[in-house]
Amino acid sequence: MSQALDAFVSAYDRSFAYAYDNEIMLNWYPKRIIERVPAQGRLLELGIGHGFTTARFAQHFSHTMVVDGSAAVVARFRAEFPDCSAEVVEGYFEQFDTDEQFDVIVMGFVLEHVEDPDLVLRHFARFLAPGGRCFVAVPNGESMHRRLGHLAGLLDDVMSLGHGDVALGHLRQYSKDTLVAQLEAAGYAVRGVEGIFLKPFTTQQLQSLALPESITQALCELGISYPELSCALLAEAVIAP
Repeated sequence: MSQALDAFVSAYDRSFAYAYDNEIMLNWYPKRIIERVPAQGRLLELGIGHGFTTARFAQHFSHTMVVDGSAAVVARFRAEFPDCSAEVVEGYFEQFDTDEQFDVIVMGFVLEHVEDPDLVLRHFARFLAPGGRCFVAVPNGESMHRRLGHLAGLLDDVMSLGHGDVALGHLRQYSKDTLVAQLEAAGYAVRGVEGIFLKPFTTQQLQSLALPESITQALCELGISYPELSCALLAEAVIAP
């Protein structure tokens, strides 16, 4: 299983075709979480990915633990962020266990990868401390650029998996409605859903414009209020009473 996960590690390099999008989103959504949660808390993160988010969370929270099932991803993270204080647990989400409870659990771009998202959501609910909050980020299949591509005849179905999705090991797309429904079915109460990065055109088209950082940041700010059109979704949830 670890070798199967390792097969996707090249898609997390900066040479990846969609690294432009990833860098914007993975530097944006941790900021949104950090703005809402006190620094004294304990955070559990599922998946290392590019390592940006783990390194950022470890600088803010009193204790950060991250779980990842790919030995190659873990090794790359330790090489790129040797001074990161996060506790790294190498193992599969479904088998993870600890006596600790956490004030914050972050599932950043995880649910689109796993075989059984409902199982993962229910499994990690028991590690959430009373009053704790779970933040879930997923790609949005109904984003503005995918809708535009569909209308232009470039995409048969907005919810279909593209080349970038396949390269990253995605198994599904989400919409705002399907994300909320899945969280509620797993026993969570959704406090809100916001957008991550309102992306008006394809990655290649945006890169050709050589946009200044002020514009990309403005597109992230704009996306907060338009989750249905944004490149990705960020939900905040608690355990339902």
